[in-house]
Amino acid sequence: MPVGGASTRSSAKRDALLDTAEGLFARHGYRAVGIDTVLAEAGVAKMTLYKHFRSKEELIAAVLERRGSAIAAGLAKRITGAPEDPGTRLLAVFDWLEQAVRSPEFHGCLFIKAASEYPAAEDLPRQAAEAFKQAFRDQLEGLCRDLTVADPGGLARQLQLLFEGALVVAFLQRTPLAATDARRAAEALLASAPRSGRAGGDRR
Repeated sequence: MPVGGASTRSSAKRDALLDTAEGLFARHGYRAVGIDTVLAEAGVAKMTLYKHFRSKEELIAAVLERRGSAIAAGLAKRITGAPEDPGTRLLAVFDWLEQAVRSPEFHGCLFIKAASEYPAAEDLPRQAAEAFKQAFRDQLEGLCRDLTVADPGGLARQLQLLFEGALVVAFLQRTPLAATDARRAAEALLASAPRSGRAGGDRR
């Protein structure tokens, strides 16, 4: 099975690069970490890096895409594990946030950092960050639609502001209380959001 074996080794080296790069970028930022540092930490050759990624920016985008997939999976698990009440399921997003910012591995939001360090619209890291944040907003809006509120898009934007603000404050102040406060504010928003006046199954 030489082909399968080679493919497995190649995948393992790619994963090692992504694991190492993500840890370094999270702790030190993107531009402060050079490719040689990533290679030395991962224990792979430069040729291996360029076999998988054409540039540092492409490596960063791949890190963000993989991290985004992991976050999406974690959120989905938390939401589906919550009681089948639309409000409770929406607040489960903030329960996930509270747990995330309490982790010793939390060093701020990789996506916000990427958009900050790569501000140009054509930058791959920024594109990856924008795509993830838009997908997250879409997920929030879907949960808001289950509430049959009058303006699910507006409520989703407000909730995302709470979520993103909590990420920033939790990182700057080194406290998970920002996520706790964001959850309480989200509860207040949900309680005060005007309803559409019709049940979810009523399409009249």
